[in-house]
This record gives sequence, structure tokens and C-alpha cells, in this order.
Amino acid sequence: MSLDTVDKLVVFLAKRDGIDKLVKTFQYVSKLACWHVEATRPDAAERFKKWEVASGLSRKAFRTGRSLTGFNALRRNPGSSPVIRFLAVLANSGEMVYFFFDHFLWLSRIGTIDPKLAKKMSFISAFGESFGYVFFIIIDCIFIRQRVGSLRKLRYTSEETKEEEISGKISEIRGDIVMRLMGISANVADLIIALAEIQPNPFCNHTVTLGISGLVSAWAGWYRNWPS
Repeated sequence: MSLDTVDKLVVFLAKRDGIDKLVKTFQYVSKLACWHVEATRPDAAERFKKWEVASGLSRKAFRTGRSLTGFNALRRNPGSSPVIRFLAVLANSGEMVYFFFDHFLWLSRIGTIDPKLAKKMSFISAFGESFGYVFFIIIDCIFIRQRVGSLRKLRYTSEETKEEEISGKISEIRGDIVMRLMGISANVADLIIALAEIQPNPFCNHTVTLGISGLVSAWAGWYRNWPS
């Protein structure tokens, strides 16, 4: 029996990444809503702000132990070439730093450890995040270039090859390209959010920039994690 939309939603939300993207959507929708009404309805803005903060803290709790993901990725599938392996080490190392110190950021913000540590933990976590995302973006760009090359070769494939076989390969390659483009979109959006913490500036720290970046990242994650 094929899955309908409700079945897929249940499967999606059963994944840690799935619920994270849903709560991330709440977090950045409430951020934009707070910004929109803060001048005219301060009481509503305060409620939206509380929703944003609660969503952010919930996401940090969901990510407990996530720092092991990068370590396991390097252990099980380090890459198909020396260049990819080198980039994967840099990318996953940054991500491991991000998630590891994010645990302490969460503990400091809920008051379990010294709240004064929050600023330092946030900076270290954001630095690791931005460092890792730069190399994840490079890796995806390399793979997209390779996939585009594969598509071009298939166009000149001998006519003796079955049309259905070629069509299947083309669909598979195009699907992989789309998924990697979604990954780049999410990583660029998250990189902007991280830069707002590392090096505050009028563009990255503007509420609209942060809100749109957060939603782009969340919705790209929805696409990548949605059951096929």
C-alpha cells in the first residue's frame, strides 16, 4: 500500500530531523511575527517572542547527542576520493564543534550551568557551524559538477542502450542534483544566521534576514527529509 500525505507526515515527524524542521519553522515564523507587531501590539509581540525562545530551546534539547553524527559519518563513509575525504573531515569537524558546544549553550540558557557562559558557548558553536557549512557547500558543489558531467555523457550514449535505462539514470541524477541544491540552500541560510552571531552586522542581524534564512533552511530540510 502506497503512503498518502498523512502517512508521510507521520514518518517525517518520527525522525529527529523532521521534528527539528517543524519546530524551526515555528521559531522563525514567530520571530518574523514578533518583528511585524512589536510597534503596534507589544503584548502580542511578547507572546511571539516567548514562542520563539521556547522553540529555540526545544530544538537544542532535540539535538542532544547530535555531535556524534559527524564522527560516525567520517567513520563509516569518509568520501570517495582524497579531496572529498579531506573536505569531509573539515566539514564534519566544524559540525561536531557546533553541536557539542550547543549542548552547553542550551544548559546555560536554561540555568543548569552558569548563564554567563551562554555568550561564549554561542560564539564557539556558531564558529564551528559556519566553518563546517562552508566545506559542506564546497562538497555539494563538487558533486553537482560531477552529476552535470554525467548527464552530458548520457546524452551521447549509444542508441543501443535501452531508452528506459537511460531515462531512469537521468531521473536519478537529477534527483540527486536537486537534493544537493536544497542542501546548499539550507547551508547558506544557516551560514548567514551563524555569521550574525560571529560578526554582527546590519544585514545578517536584521530580523527579516534572520527570519527568511531560518525558514529557507527549515523548508529545504522539509524537502530533503520528506519520505519519497
